[in-house]
Amino acid sequence: MIPAGVVTAGRVTHESGSVDDLAAVTPESQRIAVADLLSVPSVKEAYVLSTCNRVEAYVVATDSVVGRAALDEFFDPVDNDAVIIADHDQSLRHLLSVAAGLESVVLGEDQIIGQVRTAYEDARSAGGIGEMLEAAVTKAIHVGERARTETEINEGVVSLGSAAARLAGRTVSLEGATSLVVGAGEMGQLAARSLAETGISELIIANRTTSHAEHLADEVDVEASGVPLEALDTVARESDVVVTATGSDEPILGPQQLATDEAATAEVTEQVVVDLGQPRDVVPAADSLSSVTVYDLDDLETVTEETRAQRADAARKVESMIDHEFELLCEQYKRARADEVIAVMYESANRMKEREVETALSRLEGEGFTDEQRQIIEAMADALVNQLLAPPTKSLREAAAEDDWSTINTALQLFDPDFGGDDGPIAPSMHTGSMARETPLEATDDD
Repeated sequence: MIPAGVVTAGRVTHESGSVDDLAAVTPESQRIAVADLLSVPSVKEAYVLSTCNRVEAYVVATDSVVGRAALDEFFDPVDNDAVIIADHDQSLRHLLSVAAGLESVVLGEDQIIGQVRTAYEDARSAGGIGEMLEAAVTKAIHVGERARTETEINEGVVSLGSAAARLAGRTVSLEGATSLVVGAGEMGQLAARSLAETGISELIIANRTTSHAEHLADEVDVEASGVPLEALDTVARESDVVVTATGSDEPILGPQQLATDEAATAEVTEQVVVDLGQPRDVVPAADSLSSVTVYDLDDLETVTEETRAQRADAARKVESMIDHEFELLCEQYKRARADEVIAVMYESANRMKEREVETALSRLEGEGFTDEQRQIIEAMADALVNQLLAPPTKSLREAAAEDDWSTINTALQLFDPDFGGDDGPIAPSMHTGSMARETPLEATDDD
């Protein structure tokens, strides 16, 4: 029996929702989120990508109604207008675009392709990767690698960390400044390295695990030190620039720790804070301080729009690359589906052939057949099967290429005795001609 399979995807991103929306749908872990989606009846595969500026979920289900219902529950914590639902074709194409960096806050950023890979491994470990998502995600990674090696999509500002440093430099002078990075994970590392290249005089890295902060401090090319998070009350107030990038569930920096008018030091009278945390690292009230300017992920748009304009030509090349690779992916699915149907057809024919050959030979047992003669009869039967099935094999491959699923369903009915069982007939899920527009979650009733 060949299972039905339709990909449906949903997402909340920096474009469709707010920082708080993203925080509300961010799962405890990608692996746990995949396991939760797989617990929905008739969801066969699942993949979840969760970063600081996007939460995306892809499911393979028996039909789109099942997939959309699973995603409805997954994104239930936020308003429907923050959620974008994509159908089979758009889900696949969007995933390629994500891996290529076209959907990132910083166009062409390098970090997303690594995040796509990590999400793939998490989904595999949770049992969420089957034949359909295996092909889709590996194709996305391939596209992401091509985009970065064959175009200039990642020239210049290539991360939120570097964008944060540029944005901070528009508010205060970074030359000779004291900077603080809170968090020594991937985003914190990127921010620290970017700030170290701007002419700052001192870099302080605060982290829950002090040894990680000290290790990062040793790597950057500026005077730097690592401190525990408990030191924030002191080091934050003395820093001109603060970039936060932790995975904390609760804010770790508040007004009382910053350069308030009453507590401002002689060295720090104006302070900029860039909050890259997801959820927020900085209490929103901190932005009300007259001496403090707080930016969050939404505020990075000014920097990222410049980057987008600079990379417009490269983005067009990547778009063309995605178009081509998307068509190849669809053709790959179609060939695989046609080959599965053809395999069912040959298996059924071979069962009949073997039964009839054995019947004929048993009737001729007294004729003194040699092994060579027996092989001749079996070879003749094989040749008959191959010749008889050659035309329908060609027709089935042509039917798959043309999205003629009626012909394929008919072939299954003729050759597969289990066809039409619990899972129902094969679904026409490999189409390429119905690129319906993406819809907000509340519009799913139209289907």
